[in-house]
This record gives sequence, structure tokens and C-alpha cells, in this order.
Amino acid sequence: MHRIVWRIARVPPSYFVFAALLITLWLTKPQLINANVLGIFVRQVAPLGILVLGQLLVMRVRSIDLSGAGVLLVINYVIASGFLGAQPPVVVIGLSLAFGAAVGLFNGYLVARRRVSAVIATLAVTVILTGFVQFLASGKPPGNMPEYMNDLYNTKIGVLPSPVLFWFLLAIALSIFLSRFVFGRFVGAVGENPVAAQFAGVPVERTVILCHVLSGVFAGLAALVQSSSVAVGSLRLGLEMPIDAVAATILGGVVFGRGDGGVWGPFFGVLCFAFLFVVLTSFGVEEPGKLIVRGLIILLAAVFYGLSIQRNQV
Repeated sequence: MHRIVWRIARVPPSYFVFAALLITLWLTKPQLINANVLGIFVRQVAPLGILVLGQLLVMRVRSIDLSGAGVLLVINYVIASGFLGAQPPVVVIGLSLAFGAAVGLFNGYLVARRRVSAVIATLAVTVILTGFVQFLASGKPPGNMPEYMNDLYNTKIGVLPSPVLFWFLLAIALSIFLSRFVFGRFVGAVGENPVAAQFAGVPVERTVILCHVLSGVFAGLAALVQSSSVAVGSLRLGLEMPIDAVAATILGGVVFGRGDGGVWGPFFGVLCFAFLFVVLTSFGVEEPGKLIVRGLIILLAAVFYGLSIQRNQV
């Protein structure tokens, strides 16, 4: 019996929450359980899902990244303001990913080399980038996104919207990367015990830095998808997404240094946000109520994190 309880305790909460939400929908609003309707709601959380892929990486090596909001704002503003002119899509995507990687490299340097608190460093980066965008904009939102971005966002591959399929393929790629490559073993070793990993010859600093760089790249991808979804420039785009990403990651069973949920636990953690929105909308809950429930989800993630720490110390 004790072994069964222990195994259940190791299952990411996101699976239970997702099942509960799905059952709720099936019992109360069965007409909403179809690919077209659910695809619309899941498409809305695809940017968050991509951001979570980076978040779970840095949390696996005992760090955190709250700079995603700043990366989203800068990329959205630069593209929507016409600063890049009529550059081809490949250049726009390349510059966006390069900017995200540069921010991630800076974060990783501060955290791994200078031993700065990851929360303080990455939050400060977001504040700086947000202030930079607001200074350039002078309080005026920029223009529209290029038409091709909106077209790509609204494309479907079979029954799946292209952003959802893109997010799913990225999750598969990251799962394979962490399970089949040496870097994945480095990430696990650093998360378990960085000191022991250092003595075992694992490049701890380089691993942490690379995780932050990849997190920045995922933030750049999330910025492109999110900007495509809103189709216009915004001075407040995605400010809440890093906190939601942390909550979804913890709900998915990934806590600082431990990755029991792998990639798919956080993946379903993001799906919980999508299905929660469907359930609340179907019951007519207004925006204030949705904010309260989302706050409760984040609080639940924090409680689960605390319980996970206590369980690991036993």
C-alpha cells in the first residue's frame, strides 16, 4: 500500500487536473468536446506551451527564467513597429531567435558565472526590456504584424492548428533531446546534485548557461507565435506568461532540480490552462473570476512545490 501511495504521489498533478477538467466538460458541456472547438482554445495557449519548454529546462538545473515577458515585448514591438522593414520571414525569425538566445546567454552568465539570484536577475531583465520598449514607444502601441504571420497562425494541418502542431513537435524534439543525448544526462546530474556533478566531470556552469540560452530561444519562438495570434503590436503583451509558465511547469511535476514530469507533465500543465478556460467560459465566468481561478492554480502549484520539497527531504 505504501508503495502504491508513493507511486501516485510521483504522478504529476497536471494529469489529475486535466482528467478532472475533461470529465467536467464531458458531463456538463459534451457538445464542446470536439476537435474544432478544443483546437481553438488549445491554440491560444500554444505560446505559453512553447515558453514552458524553456522554463522546464532551467528549472531542471535549479534555476528559473522570468525574462520571457521582456523578450516577448521587444520582439513584438520591433516587428509591429516596422523597424525591420520588409525583411523576409526567415530574417525576422532568425533575428527573433538570436535576440532570445542573447538574453538567455546574459541570464545564464549572471546565474552560472556571477552566482546572481536567478529570480532577481531574470526579473530585472524583464523590467529593463519593458522599460526600453515603453521608452521607444512613448506610450503609443505600434502597428500591425505582417500579414504572413497571421496567415501562418490561422493555418491548419488536418484538424490541428499549425501553432498546436508546432508546439507538439517542439515538445517531442525536446523530450528526445533530454532522453537520448549526453546533454540530457548533464541536466539530470546538475539538478540532482551540482556539487557531485562537478566532481564527476559534468560541465555544470556550461550546462546551466546552455539551458538559459535554450530558454531564451523558446521565448523567441513563443514571441513569434503570440504576436501572430494578436496580429497587432502591444505594450503589455504576455506580461503574465512567465508566472503561468512556472505554474504549469510545477503542476507538470518539474520542480527545482527534479524532473519527474519530464516534458509531458508540463505539456499537460499547459493544457490544463486551456481546458480551464473552456470550462470557465462555458459556465459564464467573467474575466475577474478567471483571474481568481488562475491565481488559485498558481497557488496550488506553489503548494505542490512545497510538498515535493518535503517529500524529497524525507
